[in-house]
Amino acid sequence: MPFPAHRPRRLRSSESIRNLVRETQLAPSQFILPLFVCPGEGVRKEISSMPGNAQLSIDNLVKEAQACVSLGIGGVILFGIPAAKDEQASGAYAADGITQQALRALKREFPKLLLITDVCNCEYTSHGHCGFVKDGEVDNDATLGWLTKTAVSHAEAGADIVAPSDMMDGRVAAIRKGLDTAGYLNTPILSYAAKYSSVFYGPFREAAESAPQFGDRRSYQMDPANAREAMREIALDLEEGADMIMVKPAMPYLDIIKQASQRFDVPLGAYQVSGEFSMIMAAAQNGWLDLNRTIIESLTSIRRAGAGFVLTYFAKTAAELLA
Repeated sequence: MPFPAHRPRRLRSSESIRNLVRETQLAPSQFILPLFVCPGEGVRKEISSMPGNAQLSIDNLVKEAQACVSLGIGGVILFGIPAAKDEQASGAYAADGITQQALRALKREFPKLLLITDVCNCEYTSHGHCGFVKDGEVDNDATLGWLTKTAVSHAEAGADIVAPSDMMDGRVAAIRKGLDTAGYLNTPILSYAAKYSSVFYGPFREAAESAPQFGDRRSYQMDPANAREAMREIALDLEEGADMIMVKPAMPYLDIIKQASQRFDVPLGAYQVSGEFSMIMAAAQNGWLDLNRTIIESLTSIRRAGAGFVLTYFAKTAAELLA
């Protein structure tokens, strides 16, 4: 038989042709850089399990934000580490809380930089759980008030988008009502709609000092075995008023990202979490993987699955590689 007329390798034969026909494109504007802000001045406390990342005081946070602006990165998401924690997570919604202070400082310096805030309680509670603990259990409904106050305080301080990550039932509706009542009708909600109870959060808990002091978070974060449940969680959050949705983690849940992108016609993000970052860094430091190629391939896989934007600790490096 004659050789087939179709030769797919023709379209892979040079870099210029590969660039022309590439189906999935990456751009710095699609990346959101997570940043950890802490009290003090001149503080840069390195995170041992996340090389190159650190807890930053506000003066150093401003310098990091300047780098993001220069690289054209899409925005930042802030995680606050308070000076003190208590059972009421009061630092999360205090008008002078660390995240609120950081928002005001960044908005003054970079009015056009997109500022997203993580709306949760685990960094602020003395027990490390994401809500009000009653009789050893996280009380869902009692927690909604904390989340609402936190989201409103973030909007007041200059947040462009608020992102609840707690996985309490009904929190999107509560936050939407709170924002609207306070006059922030145009503040979007990016819901961590499908957030799994994942082992890949390990390094983050060092970074945010948020490890639970007892038990775990499996009663509110999702079971990694479930996919249909994720679609239900997303649908419920959209019914409650979420403007955007997120899947977390990213690479172990590419199937969830794909299903969500095909089913829901709203902006979809994915969080390439700390464990994903740290695994890649460890392999590269051991000479097992080419770091730069792995960064680009991993981000491409997340985008190819259907994510419109990616929260990633590789945001700056990836932007430099794409320049």
